Amino acid sequence: MLKPTPLSEAQSLPFWRRPVTLLFVMALTMPIAFNAWSALLNNFVIEVANFDGADIGLLHTVREIPGFLAVGVIAVILFVREQVLAMISLMLLGVATAITAWFPSLGGLLFVTFFSSIGFHYYETVNQSLQLQWLRKDRAPQVLGWLVAMGSASTLVVYGLIVLTWDRFDLSYDTVFMAAGGFTAVLALFCLIAYPQFDAPTPQTKKVVLRRRYWLYYALQFMAGARRQIFIVFAGFMMVEKFGFEVHELTSLYLINLVINIAAAPMLGKAVSMFGERRTLIFEYTGLAIVFAAYGGIYWFGWGVLLAAILYVIDHVLFALALALKTYFQKIADPADIAPTAAVAFTINHIAAVFLPALLGLLWVVSPGAVFVLAAGMALISLALSLLIPRHPEPGNETILSKYTPAPAE
Repeated sequence: MLKPTPLSEAQSLPFWRRPVTLLFVMALTMPIAFNAWSALLNNFVIEVANFDGADIGLLHTVREIPGFLAVGVIAVILFVREQVLAMISLMLLGVATAITAWFPSLGGLLFVTFFSSIGFHYYETVNQSLQLQWLRKDRAPQVLGWLVAMGSASTLVVYGLIVLTWDRFDLSYDTVFMAAGGFTAVLALFCLIAYPQFDAPTPQTKKVVLRRRYWLYYALQFMAGARRQIFIVFAGFMMVEKFGFEVHELTSLYLINLVINIAAAPMLGKAVSMFGERRTLIFEYTGLAIVFAAYGGIYWFGWGVLLAAILYVIDHVLFALALALKTYFQKIADPADIAPTAAVAFTINHIAAVFLPALLGLLWVVSPGAVFVLAAGMALISLALSLLIPRHPEPGNETILSKYTPAPAE
């Protein structure tokens, strides 16, 4: 385990110990804790902790602070290999999820959520870096699609167990949090021990990297973070607060999303390969603008629960197309920039996330529909930015403007 194994030699290993297999095991492991937490959170905070819209906004603001500080990963990987950091982060996520129900108050939940979020965001930062280092450019879209499908399948099992057992066995929040978090921690420990440490061919720059030629990628990351926060924080909260969904009902809706994503994600990866990042992201952002505007209509025009559920499913499918943003960066990046830029991009992605949920939680109390209309506007800004992506992005051709005003290397 301690001797690094070059990627060029990894194909000689048994299939279950190869880098791509590890990526799939990681894709399976993280959703167990995170999505069990997500499935129960809205009901737990309303039924046990007596949250209102302002409280849930504050909780998610605190949850996003470690994402904003993801640039700190660059300092950590000076001393810890990325692969090891990924497993330690997964274990932290698992342990923090396991003890969530022990803190049924605003202060307690802010505390434990912060630590689970460190695990989640540091894992996601390093995981994205490892994916782009370990996957060939020609295979990356398809494999990333399969990784999304694997995560959806893992989550499907978690949600399915919640739906089948929650009422039948009168489960408590503590039981589910403990089981899901503990399982994630144990699997992460297994990955740490069982897999070799893989060395990518290009050593990664271990300092903060900000390059002007990546500006469009940074802008798209910023808008994606702002827009996604509205969905994560308020879409599920709406289903509970406005339509009175119980745990098993909300989880059943998640199950529909997952079944569709398991089938659709590999096809979406293939679509990115076929149509390119530009067309794929244009399609995604156009669809998201329509969906968020329709969410607003649910509040302003009294549209019913069926439409809300359909929109929620479409939302999830469109978000899976975000893999095109990863492959866009992979095509324009210096290979040595992948790890530091993944950290910087996560920080940029979470700039709005630090303050947006709390502020929009206050707006939610006054006008929930306005929150979703604001999200539609953000999707339109993302759409405008995606029009600047060239059909064939590469170093020196990062945007359609590059041929007129070539960006310098730094």
